[in-house]
Amino acid sequence: MLSNLVASGEINLAYAYPEPEGFKDYPIGPQEASYSSDMREFILPYEVVRQANDPDAMVLTFLQSTYEAAANLAQWDRAALDYAPVLKS
Repeated sequence: MLSNLVASGEINLAYAYPEPEGFKDYPIGPQEASYSSDMREFILPYEVVRQANDPDAMVLTFLQSTYEAAANLAQWDRAALDYAPVLKS
């Protein structure tokens, strides 16, 4: 059951509240992520992340794409909210 996976931490979640129109149909990455109509959230199973070649990149893709879905559809002020980190070499 999905709620057991959530409670055990075996799943990554992303949602927007209030959910903007079109949120569930927005293209989200990675391809293993999906939208749960029951929970009204995007999910990315932990086991998929655990087995990924680059789990950090997979989770970052999931979080960035779900953020963009919420921000774009809800017409957030992205210029005021987005952050571009300064990477040290």
